[in-house]
Amino acid sequence: MGERARLTATDLRDMLVDEGTWESWDSPVVSPASTSDGNDDAYAEELTRARERTGSDESVITGSGVIGGHPVAAVVSEFGFLGGSIGRDAGTRIVAAVRRATEERLPLVALPASGGTRMQEGTAAFLQMVAIAGAVTDHKAAGLPYLVYLRHPTTGGVFASWGSLGHVTWAQPGALVGFLGPRVYEGLYDEAFPEGVQTAENLSRTTVVDDVVDPGDLAGRLASVVGLLARRSSPASPAETTAQSDRVIPPAARDAWECVLATRAPTRAGLIEFLAAGESAPLSDAGPLRFSLSDFGGRVALVVGYDRTSQAEGDLPGPRHLREARRAIMAAGDLDLPVVTVIDTPGAELSVVAEEGGLAAQIARCTVELMKAPVPTVSVLLGQGAGGAALALFPADLRVARSDAWLSPLPPEGASLIVHRDRDHADEMATRQGILAGRLAAQGMVDEIVDAGSDPAALTQIRDVIGRYLATSPVPDAAARTRVPSVHAR
Repeated sequence: MGERARLTATDLRDMLVDEGTWESWDSPVVSPASTSDGNDDAYAEELTRARERTGSDESVITGSGVIGGHPVAAVVSEFGFLGGSIGRDAGTRIVAAVRRATEERLPLVALPASGGTRMQEGTAAFLQMVAIAGAVTDHKAAGLPYLVYLRHPTTGGVFASWGSLGHVTWAQPGALVGFLGPRVYEGLYDEAFPEGVQTAENLSRTTVVDDVVDPGDLAGRLASVVGLLARRSSPASPAETTAQSDRVIPPAARDAWECVLATRAPTRAGLIEFLAAGESAPLSDAGPLRFSLSDFGGRVALVVGYDRTSQAEGDLPGPRHLREARRAIMAAGDLDLPVVTVIDTPGAELSVVAEEGGLAAQIARCTVELMKAPVPTVSVLLGQGAGGAALALFPADLRVARSDAWLSPLPPEGASLIVHRDRDHADEMATRQGILAGRLAAQGMVDEIVDAGSDPAALTQIRDVIGRYLATSPVPDAAARTRVPSVHAR
């Protein structure tokens, strides 16, 4: 169903919203732009035909409903109405809906499918994108979730404004998503736009969108995410833990090289198993760096972590992934969500593309973003911790490590190449550099060590440590935020 399926606004609404819960927020369009702004008879006829064909009076429907038991507000495009284009009346409707969602403190789900600005209305319609973006900005500043699902197709000013401002952005499989529509590009430049660029799958690969989600799976994904986000301001009860003390005692000295090899074992538990050990909802589900919501003993946090399986297959974190990590950390600040980073990486992508993409700068900026986050932060050194990719997610308020995990400027083989000009001294360099978690704890660089033998026990204990810490961290009252006055055009 999801592959480029063009669902009507009402069809999609009915797929997502629990039966009988939808409340329309739309006032009838009494004086359409074509009649109130002039006597454009041709445009008036287009509007009449669009109404007759779709049964809708404009290119969007708005309202509130319940998804999986959780109340939300929604803005849904109707592509059949003049290509889902946004003119004065549609823009006014969207702004009103966003502002009402803010006033009623509802999460807002945007589901655009649009060619962008309505050309028949020109600049006045174009500037509606500013008004919509302003309303969305105020909604986010009030600490409220803004979730976007890009449908087929989403282009132009819609993609360049409210379609690109989500705390989480998903896309429909096979959807055409891009700034400039391919037909316009070909008409302007007399050549076809390269195939495969403006697709949901490519934009997921390049981290422009967080994940590709089939419409049939969307209700479940939204319910999981909205349900966990609804708990973020609820005081956490003290977590039931398996540990008996507030501080985990560092383990005895271990062989560094054996630990390095252990962290590289194909069967070793990683990010996926860490998330599965508690209630979690994925926000992105592909690539070397992934984002999820997860409940730690009653306190929900945003998890930003490296996936060992993707990296083992050669997909290493690069500049675009660290840019997304920064965006995720900023979104957590918007939503008053604690941040938990999971470090398990053999190192960042080393390539011409990575260098030209500013890998070093992105490592530095991600490091700073984590250090200045206005929410509690925890970093988990779960396995390998090589180079700048590991450093970028390390400097948290609380630093937890599995006892055989390690952190170093380069993998031991790289250190051996620099010092000995060969790879043969990697085991010696692992010991000499003091890379193991126990050594880091002894020097005050790691706060908690978990020395559990089995993967399940280690993951449970790490989650317990995080739960205890977050249970004692202040829980912000998002509802008490001062609403930021809008300075945007109405």
